[in-house]
Amino acid sequence: MRRYLLQHAFILIAFCAISTGVSAQNNGSTTSPWPSKAIHIIVGFPGGSSPDLTARTLAEPLSKALGQPVIVENKVGAGGNIAADFVAKATDNHTLGLMINGNMTTAKLLNPKLPYDPLKDFAPVSLIGVSPLVLMAPKNAPGGDAQAFLEAAKQAGNTWSYGSPGVGTVGHIGMELFKSKTGIGPVHVPYPGYAQVATGMIGGQLHLSMLPPGAALAQVKGDKLRAIGVTSSGRSALAPELPSMAEVGVKGFNLEIWNAVAAPKSMPAPIVAKLSSLLSDIARSPDVRQKLFAQWVRLLKAWPTESKQTPFCMAG
Repeated sequence: MRRYLLQHAFILIAFCAISTGVSAQNNGSTTSPWPSKAIHIIVGFPGGSSPDLTARTLAEPLSKALGQPVIVENKVGAGGNIAADFVAKATDNHTLGLMINGNMTTAKLLNPKLPYDPLKDFAPVSLIGVSPLVLMAPKNAPGGDAQAFLEAAKQAGNTWSYGSPGVGTVGHIGMELFKSKTGIGPVHVPYPGYAQVATGMIGGQLHLSMLPPGAALAQVKGDKLRAIGVTSSGRSALAPELPSMAEVGVKGFNLEIWNAVAAPKSMPAPIVAKLSSLLSDIARSPDVRQKLFAQWVRLLKAWPTESKQTPFCMAG
């Protein structure tokens, strides 16, 4: 866990450094006009997922700023690692990736044979925003409140199952940490994305999961699933009506996911600096800020190097 946290901190600081302008010293001109063709933002999850919605929110204003089309392309599989590998190996200087925590932190620890190296193969461009997950259950799940539900889960042992969008994703690693904190024992079942996980719970194939707030609360409003609580240590402004893990009796648990834009390491530094500046301005524009908040993505008031906690903290 110590090695994991150090690796995460290194990558996160790299994102923050570029996003706050440390790389501005590399903002010299390139040898030819850029961009010269369409920009592709590669997303490792299906349409309608949190990374996909974030990428599509950024695409139009980025296209206007650059004067070229910005195309969002979904390359689904392996918890987003197929897309991450594609981005790492791109050499056209017109390919970006919308990444999540798992691709940039735990993937290499879980799979030493991962075809890309998060530390060596990417140039961080911009951290876009963070959000907690929501612990979800089927509508007819046992237990009248959160504590009773967790007690039922503990009694069920490994006869229950939970879903995630793939091995190494935050939904997977976070739930495994949650299991260690609570003593519950559901078995992991990987799915292509969070939408399929929600469908699995609605259909009775899964007993619980951690979903992004957008996907979770849409199912709650549709009276299809039940929300147990948010995975942050305190209540979230994104879903203030839901209790935190501390409130439901799970102490020392804080889990948030982040979406960030990365480029291949081969992309020239002046281009990375230009994209970093543009995306930072775009994400903080009133229109995009409102759209991201509607998708339950919270922009950081201060970069993690200046705040008291990182946006992805798994204590314990």
